Amino acid sequence: MQLKTGERALLAYFPTSNDAQKAAAELKKAGIEEVQVDRISRFGVNNDAEINNPIAGRAETITGLALYSTGTDSLINDDTRVLKAADPSVSGYGNHDYGVAGGAPFMVSAVTSDDLFNSAEAIIKKCGGKM
Repeated sequence: MQLKTGERALLAYFPTSNDAQKAAAELKKAGIEEVQVDRISRFGVNNDAEINNPIAGRAETITGLALYSTGTDSLINDDTRVLKAADPSVSGYGNHDYGVAGGAPFMVSAVTSDDLFNSAEAIIKKCGGKM
């Protein structure tokens, strides 16, 4: 993506998804239309709610729940699941915030105009984000 003249990119990091979602909603309310929330993982995977949903009784693998990994049901890809399960972040025996990118695994990205950038930055800080 190439920014147009007068546009600025904003990347902010949050410790919780609730904080990131709140900031995204406030940015949109402030008139910034291009806003996105993502989870950062060193595994490059996404949460698959169909397979890894403990509330619906579908928590088939510990790696799916702990690492937000897609496609990790108990019937496929055994070797990948075993390697992921060996990670200290799954067992809970690792250091505090082990594996969390800078302690803030949720990223809000936005494209804003120069004139809205300062207010966007204030919203990010108010919601607990770091830029």
